[in-house]
Amino acid sequence: MPNVTVIRNARTVVAYDEGTGGHAYMQDADVAFDETGFVHVGGHYEGPFTTEISGHDRMVLPGFVNVHCHSGEEPISKSFFEDQGTAALWGQAMYEYSTLIEIGDDAVKAALTVMLGDLLRSGVTTFVDIAGPHECWLPTLAESGARAYVAPGFREAQWHVEDSHRLDFRWDSVRGREAFARALETVDAAQAHPSGRLGGIVAPAQVETCSPELLQEAAEAARSRKVPITIHAAQTMAEHEELLRRHGLTAVHYLEKLGVLGPDLILGHCIFIDSHGWTRQRTADDLGRLAASGTSVAHCPVTFARSGMILQSVGRYRRSGVNVALGTDSYPFNMLEEMRTALINARIATGTVFDVSTADILDVATLAGAKALGRSDIGRIAKGAKADFSLVDLKHPGMQPVYDSLRNLLHCAAERAVAAVYVDGACVMENDRPTRVDYDGALAELQAVQDFAVRHFQANDPRGRSAAALAPLSLPVLPHP
Repeated sequence: MPNVTVIRNARTVVAYDEGTGGHAYMQDADVAFDETGFVHVGGHYEGPFTTEISGHDRMVLPGFVNVHCHSGEEPISKSFFEDQGTAALWGQAMYEYSTLIEIGDDAVKAALTVMLGDLLRSGVTTFVDIAGPHECWLPTLAESGARAYVAPGFREAQWHVEDSHRLDFRWDSVRGREAFARALETVDAAQAHPSGRLGGIVAPAQVETCSPELLQEAAEAARSRKVPITIHAAQTMAEHEELLRRHGLTAVHYLEKLGVLGPDLILGHCIFIDSHGWTRQRTADDLGRLAASGTSVAHCPVTFARSGMILQSVGRYRRSGVNVALGTDSYPFNMLEEMRTALINARIATGTVFDVSTADILDVATLAGAKALGRSDIGRIAKGAKADFSLVDLKHPGMQPVYDSLRNLLHCAAERAVAAVYVDGACVMENDRPTRVDYDGALAELQAVQDFAVRHFQANDPRGRSAAALAPLSLPVLPHP
């Protein structure tokens, strides 16, 4: 018989309510689980067990499902370009600046480990990592104990910003096709991984960097394997305008024409649809297309808010029938910060507190993410579901005084109150540190990795600008008196 652990008399359990299809509070309840999943939720557990955990002053919270994040160079990107942007590209920094950051192969594992640790510390138990394939990818993910989907990106065109005012595309179809083949090999390896916690996703990198034929072939490859697809689409105004120039269509309409939309597709960001206030369209058809096809949206508010861009809005998408899930995209890899920002941005976008509630955002971060991945056994605390959850310390100063535990966590305490995280019934994060990977050792490596990137800025910049010109410090440095 599997080893059963019981959390005895938890003060609050955020349990799945079959009647409503959403979450609900249980008070003073027992939760029992083993490596196969939850075996009891609510009331007094009277069955056999091997371990007992006191639930006094604890909230049991379903594990968050992060459907869009990037390892690679992202963990070392902190503090470079938060104040930068390309004015001619609507202030978006990605095209001109992200291509400057270089990371060596020997540093990829450290960066991945730091991202893993940060996700776990904020209560994430399942995530999608969109990155380039490398030898340590699957082994490190499996070692961490997390539930992870690898999404090896591929594309036929590289971005090139000419003189900080024009976005060009440099096409290499042969290289793109080779990357597609390698990506499928990685997806297949993840699907077959013996840990049982890894999966694969087919990931054409961006809608505008792949030919129509490659997008269709990628969708066919995913569907023949019965795995999800993810594509960055409607993520910037530069992309939106490029697709209008090429095809006269928005990203959503274009993908519909190609037959790519569907319940197995996750669109990364999907901000600049036809009804967004920045676009030239005066139509409101894209939300209907998304809803009718069952396509999901991966909403990653923090990184876009840094550039002054917001989805308009989470509540509007949801009311239109679109499945909106949540991702962290880049640093700080903090799901609770994403949830808070998503809620605040939605209210700003619509000018009303009523656009989206705390309960709505919890749904976006759990059940909607599970749905996007085609799963009904994660993102919820229910008998038979996977035992993926967090224990939240209700005695943490940020959680005091307690009236509504979830609001305190989301609006005040954030990851600081997450005491432990479990995946498949095993503790993978405790005392603010992952238990199975060397997070602190990886952190110690990152400064040298970032210093390496800074030294290579000038060589990687088409205009040959120095680090001081590309990423000036927030404040001037005064000489010693």
